[in-house]
Amino acid sequence: MSGLRERLMDGAYALGWSTVKKLPEPVAVRLGRTIADITWKRRGKGVRRLESNYARVVPDATPERLAELSRAGMRSYLRYWMESFRLPAWSSERIKSGFTGKDLHYLTDGLASGKGVILALPHLGNWDLAGAWVTTKLETPFTTVAERLKPETLYDRFVAYREGLGMEVLAHDASVFGTLARRLRDGGLVCLVADRDLSASGVEVKFFGEPTRMPAGPALLAQQTGALLLPVTLWFDDSPVMRGRVHPPVDVPETGTRAEKTSVMTQALADAFATGIAEHPEDWHMLQRLWLADLEPRPEPSDGERP
Repeated sequence: MSGLRERLMDGAYALGWSTVKKLPEPVAVRLGRTIADITWKRRGKGVRRLESNYARVVPDATPERLAELSRAGMRSYLRYWMESFRLPAWSSERIKSGFTGKDLHYLTDGLASGKGVILALPHLGNWDLAGAWVTTKLETPFTTVAERLKPETLYDRFVAYREGLGMEVLAHDASVFGTLARRLRDGGLVCLVADRDLSASGVEVKFFGEPTRMPAGPALLAQQTGALLLPVTLWFDDSPVMRGRVHPPVDVPETGTRAEKTSVMTQALADAFATGIAEHPEDWHMLQRLWLADLEPRPEPSDGERP
């Protein structure tokens, strides 16, 4: 990304967090939908990739259905951004009422056990809102990981934004695995967006019938620390309230090598993610290449020490 483009992007996000949060909620909703529709009509690279990804999720969809899905997907994506820009200005009551979930007992019972909990999510719905609900409604701080963005000022904005919502944010680097493991051994909560591999250590899984790679970190952390590993899926409906589901725990297999256990557990995460995405494909905000068939050739992954 060129220096000029980086500065323009940083300025755009700064404008969003400084301006959008001041708008009345109905105005922000309309603005997000307008931007989404304009972006969708231009059919840029991100929209085309989103549509291509949806074709894997809904393989029998007609071109017309895929176009409808990508339009709904862009509206969902802009809802995420409008809400995220406004979250710092939301009252605690607005955050508490902004999310409702199924099977939350898996999370609350896991936290009560004191053994540590790992929540693993795909890019569904608004994971920042879900995180803010955890820190506000459940009064439970947690640790997460952020990809280093360019320019550095943009990365700093995201870190400050999420820390303002009660999250501890770690950079995605070589030391992050050890820090996450310590938090879990202390009985803490770790939340990781885990449907896209950002390293060379991803685990190959079948996802909607085709191979891709997903991060090894959630499975490795569960094995190393004894923490509970819970998949989570989120979705929107026509109301201002986001919905979600905590899926049953992914258990550590009793037999096998570490690599074999990691493969089985990561596949279980992928299957849970696929269930939620298939039910609400328009809320899966994957505007990047994901499946191996779409990616450039890359070096073989290592044995997977870090997320």
